Amino acid sequence: MSERTLQLVLHYDGSAFAGWQVQPAQRTVQGELERLLGGLCAGPVRVTGAGRTDAGVHARGQAAGITVPAHWTAAKMRRVLNEKLPGDLWVAAAREMRPTFHARFSATGRRYSYTVGLDAGAASPFRRRWELPWDRDLDRAALDWCAERLMGRHAFFGFAVRGTAPAPDDHLCEVRLARWRAVERDDVRQLVFDVAANRFLHHMVRFLVGTMLEVAAGARPREDFTALLSATANDEVSPPAPSAGLCLEQVEYPPELYLDSQDA
Repeated sequence: MSERTLQLVLHYDGSAFAGWQVQPAQRTVQGELERLLGGLCAGPVRVTGAGRTDAGVHARGQAAGITVPAHWTAAKMRRVLNEKLPGDLWVAAAREMRPTFHARFSATGRRYSYTVGLDAGAASPFRRRWELPWDRDLDRAALDWCAERLMGRHAFFGFAVRGTAPAPDDHLCEVRLARWRAVERDDVRQLVFDVAANRFLHHMVRFLVGTMLEVAAGARPREDFTALLSATANDEVSPPAPSAGLCLEQVEYPPELYLDSQDA
């Protein structure tokens, strides 16, 4: 049977999902897609994600790879999936890829954002599922100082869940973007952390944000942050920031893997 390899770019509200990866008796993003695709393609379809987002983490640019019968063009697959998917999961784009495409291993970069709400309205149930409400003073200069030190290659043992990477893994990540930016509109005041790297470790962004916020709140000295960048274990890291503020924004791939030039 002739087959077609597709990339799906996914948006999802992670609030009601137990993360990306299929889990018994749990609602997951991968599980929803595989259940629906199995019916559409009259047989099991494996959905491979660029990353395994945790429970409560959102996405505006998660990439997933599927191999389906050739009559499923990218445009047709996107249209039919969006007709049948639940309201908290949406296919923003579908692209035809070379058969060598792998959603995880072909990726050359990923970008996340983390949103901290500074105004009183951040505690509203209409916002707190998307951001971390924060009511303590923050030293913006300290946040920027920490972000600057993330740039480049580091072994992030100090900012990763112990034991989730293979034993020989060097935990090296190349950080290409790390910045805090202010967002203000009407009565909304937010700080957003943007970070991009060739790869990320389990809980890495949430550990980074949790530690930076403690430094900026005066609960830890700046030197703790730099010490964690050279640590060989995560014993001294701050608790991870809650999952609700985290969003996977984009996954990058080499252009030569794309067989079409336009989003379907």
